[in-house]
Amino acid sequence: MRNLTLLTDFYELTMMQAYHQTELTTGRKQIAVFDMFYRENPSGNGYVIVAGLAQLIDYINEIEFNEEDITYLRSTGVFKEEFLKYLRGFKFTGTLFAVPEGTVIFPGEPIIRVTAPLLEGQLIETALLNIINHQSLIATKASRVCWAAKGDRVLEFGLRRAQGPDAGLYGARAAMIGGCAGTSNVLAGQLFDVPIRGTHAHSWIMSFDTEIEAFRRYAELYPTACILLVDTYDTLKSGVPNAITVFTEMKNRGITLQNYGIRLDSGDLAYLSKQARLKLDAAGFTDAFISASNDLDEYVISELKAQGAQVSVWGVGTHLITSKEYPALGGVYKMAALSTDNNQWIPKMKLSEDPIKVTNPAAKKIFRLYGKESGKMKADLITLQDEKIDITQDLTIFDPLATWKQMTLKAGEYTARELLEPVFIDGKCVYPNYTVSEICEYSKKERDTLWDEHKRLVRPQIMPIDLSQKLYDLKQSMIKSLRDG
Repeated sequence: MRNLTLLTDFYELTMMQAYHQTELTTGRKQIAVFDMFYRENPSGNGYVIVAGLAQLIDYINEIEFNEEDITYLRSTGVFKEEFLKYLRGFKFTGTLFAVPEGTVIFPGEPIIRVTAPLLEGQLIETALLNIINHQSLIATKASRVCWAAKGDRVLEFGLRRAQGPDAGLYGARAAMIGGCAGTSNVLAGQLFDVPIRGTHAHSWIMSFDTEIEAFRRYAELYPTACILLVDTYDTLKSGVPNAITVFTEMKNRGITLQNYGIRLDSGDLAYLSKQARLKLDAAGFTDAFISASNDLDEYVISELKAQGAQVSVWGVGTHLITSKEYPALGGVYKMAALSTDNNQWIPKMKLSEDPIKVTNPAAKKIFRLYGKESGKMKADLITLQDEKIDITQDLTIFDPLATWKQMTLKAGEYTARELLEPVFIDGKCVYPNYTVSEICEYSKKERDTLWDEHKRLVRPQIMPIDLSQKLYDLKQSMIKSLRDG
């Protein structure tokens, strides 16, 4: 992995220098708690799928200001030699808790909690947001597309339309976490050990004198993975009949047909797929699958399914890899607490005229509450770090914005799970190195704990995200104190 130490905003470094100068002047070394969270679900979705933690771990482990970095920073004329000397020996020594990759998460919840010397916590802000925001966005988009496909396979085909190599590479990984069955991205396949898939382009057909000649040659080369693109000239008059001819020839030669079918890449996919299905079935190829591509997204797939399209594999590119209708998650990184000389924590919060931008103070954790019988999510409860939940007792929770909306979970009828897990402890990574396939399986189980009402593409049911009484009271008292000056 290349060194991403300088993948940061300039003001992170200028603030760090100012913090460093203050420490030298006062002799005080401050420790801060920062939360990474987002405020609004993308695309009107009911949730977000967290992704990107593996790359974040690599980034933090590899932070090192080398001599080339120091020389460049010196050339700006902004940084003092004593600060540059500090950067030469920089190493992250803090503690970081995070929600595991593949977890379903909701607005306002701390996806990541960093407790570190103020300078260290400040430095990692930009790269952390860049990594987690992008990959979580793509994982969430993929989950929407896969939900629309209703169990059909979805393949990520977006590399050529991604915003650069990194977005294509890590976007493919995130799409797998979100539910895709494979990717066209060969480098992603190599690095992350995920399935790679693809057929051929129209140029393959056009490089031969006739379409059927192209099909025959392709079938000779790939008899166990023969997927033929049938819309180069005329889908129903030429492409599908020629594909059937080639499949028949293969069968007559004693070739066992498996993983074979056709791909549609233009036209009315609902009509063409239904007509193609009739022709394939009539010819005895009932197990041949029909795949489709062509600027698909969750809405188009949902409509095509409603119209009876006979497609079982969907290749989704541009709209998935770019999250085209909602191109940025907008996660933020805010200070939640700061230590004093006597090791006491002072809770911090941001006030705003915009209620959605008012933050929750202090170090926090998240409890996910499930119905014991159903195994489905009922609510999330954000609490102070030292709080616990006793599932042998009734638990009453309330909406922090509409406190009269309450829910009581009866003892013995619910379970509770703490979401934030240790990733770095005192600078040392303690998090398991999960494979992408393991994360994908975990994410599938996570999505299965959502009720269908929360997965709807349009106007999904909103999951209750409540604050504990202690956290709510602290927040209200701080709002009053800060407003009163």
